[in-house]
Amino acid sequence: MNVIDLFSGCGGFSKGFLDENFRILGAIENFKPVVKTYLYNIKAPVWMDDIKRIPPKAFDEFIKNEKVDVIIGSPPCEPFTKANKLIKDNPSDRLYKDKVGRLVLYYIDYVNYFTQKNDDLIFVMENVPQIKEIKDELKKLFGDIGHRVYFNILRAEDYGNPSKRARMFISNIKLKPKKVDKIVVVEEALKDIPKDAKNHEIKKLSKEKVEMISKLKWGEALYRYRGKKKLMFNWYKLHPKKLAPTVKGRSRFIHPYEDRLLTVREQARLMSYPDDFVFFGGRDVQYNQIGESVPPILSRVIAGEVKKRL
Repeated sequence: MNVIDLFSGCGGFSKGFLDENFRILGAIENFKPVVKTYLYNIKAPVWMDDIKRIPPKAFDEFIKNEKVDVIIGSPPCEPFTKANKLIKDNPSDRLYKDKVGRLVLYYIDYVNYFTQKNDDLIFVMENVPQIKEIKDELKKLFGDIGHRVYFNILRAEDYGNPSKRARMFISNIKLKPKKVDKIVVVEEALKDIPKDAKNHEIKKLSKEKVEMISKLKWGEALYRYRGKKKLMFNWYKLHPKKLAPTVKGRSRFIHPYEDRLLTVREQARLMSYPDDFVFFGGRDVQYNQIGESVPPILSRVIAGEVKKRL
């Protein structure tokens, strides 16, 4: 069962499929440190470039024209998320007039190309739930290439992820994986990290900053800012007995028991990454990779659902 991953990021989406014994033929990602992370952990070839410059036929040759059974991928969510203050008011403009939003169209081009080579192709595209505001446009675009689409909203915490994360998975199959009974809270997620674990260096803070965060109670944040429609927060002090909030690219969390930020490794734990999954690039780049990815624990249950249909 062969998979390609478009807008692969660090490899969280691919990781779950790998764990379900899928074979990753190749990926597309345009940021060098992220590619390094992907190559180290997923060990599949990556074409490092902007997808706009990679015609599907050229990528087909890159993967040696092998049969593609599944296309996964996560086009950038910024044009569709309400956390973006500059989001376009007209939902259709987010797809057709926003240069980043238009990247979804390139994903659809790939689905079209590989569908013509394999009628049984399955695709799963991840984004924020707000992408449903262009539901009609997406239904038509996928319908024009022969696919009925389903808009599956899955919550990672329902499958054992220690942080909240609701995401839309647009696919030509229904995704209804069985939920787990147990909630994994912050305290459990952060325990027993080996001292010599990779990406586990503590960031030194100024005395002033330490004093400020020492006054925070669990569930309080040091910084607040306004998104398009709601107030957002950062430098949030985690409650040890609850789920962590959604981990975003810019998210920084304060340890529940210590006056410091979480290490990259601790943040990765909140997104269900195993300790042997190593992140490359500067510290901020590493945090961003985690916050902009699909938690492997969620991608694995999705892979399990896909496997049933192949």
